[in-house]
Amino acid sequence: MTEAFLPKKDGYVVAVVGATGAVGQTMLEILAERKFPISDLIPVASSRSAGSSIEYMGKEYIVQDLETFDPAGVDIALFSAGGDTSRVHAPRFAAAGCYVVDNSSAWRMDENVCLVVPEVNPHALEMARENKIIANPNCSTIQMVVALKPLHDAVPIERVVVSTYQAVSGAGGKAMDELAKQTGQLLNAQSADVNVFPARIAFNVIPHIDVFMEDGYTKEERKMMDETRKILESDIAVTATTVRVPVFYGHSESVNITFDGPMNAEKARTILSDAEGICVVDDPAGEDYPMPSEAAGTDPVWVGRIRDDNSCANSLHLWVVADNVRKGAALNAVQIAEILISQS
Repeated sequence: MTEAFLPKKDGYVVAVVGATGAVGQTMLEILAERKFPISDLIPVASSRSAGSSIEYMGKEYIVQDLETFDPAGVDIALFSAGGDTSRVHAPRFAAAGCYVVDNSSAWRMDENVCLVVPEVNPHALEMARENKIIANPNCSTIQMVVALKPLHDAVPIERVVVSTYQAVSGAGGKAMDELAKQTGQLLNAQSADVNVFPARIAFNVIPHIDVFMEDGYTKEERKMMDETRKILESDIAVTATTVRVPVFYGHSESVNITFDGPMNAEKARTILSDAEGICVVDDPAGEDYPMPSEAAGTDPVWVGRIRDDNSCANSLHLWVVADNVRKGAALNAVQIAEILISQS
């Protein structure tokens, strides 16, 4: 039997860092929904939010200032406060004996930090016994590897080509406000104010997420490629094009997969239908397929449009959709925390 990460207790001391943000709020909702055993909840945020209150399970909690908060005695900290903040404070929490599940990009490609999706590579958590820091992958990576893993287990994957259609919530609250404002402006024959994105997002698509790298890929695309290899297999060829679309919640992905042996749509549909964390919605005749409007607010990774790629042997297409704030961030972090307290 594998040694438990944390001793068995009736409840654990849990800090949510970035508790007042969209992902932090969703973490709190999911902790409550899944009845995570908490003896003491500590909401933590920047000095701007410190002193305010949040409600959890009918009780009010005062938000603590991250800069001055002492993490001694905290069992698990769920971080969603940005990369720069995490680089400073995650090691401080870990040094106090706390397991840190970090949602930023700060630690994802650190060779000494595990990058974990519970349905895909829970065994990687063993690395966290020493440094106590666990990285949550990029939201787009998470939903894709959940769909890839059961197929890869059946027939090893050689290459993945993915194009994403990413919701504005992935860029934060100001981005959602901008989409709403621009939509109203354009519908009223006004010019659109552009502040958050490099171009107008309302009634538009922008093939540019994060900064461009020297090789012409964006940093978001690089994250997907590098993280997928770290989570699955280092020798899988992965290429990505990431695109922002005028949708509030729910990332969609067109994924083309080439295997090193026979694989077809019928076999893939059966495998995915039996896989953990996946719901298959794939009825072209009934015009039934996953859409972000229906995936928003739900926990599974939704897969449809499963079909053979007739242009290439042993290849197929998938359409993959998930709520980027839930499974793409908050839920994945809570699922990791659940493994940390598991005694099996």
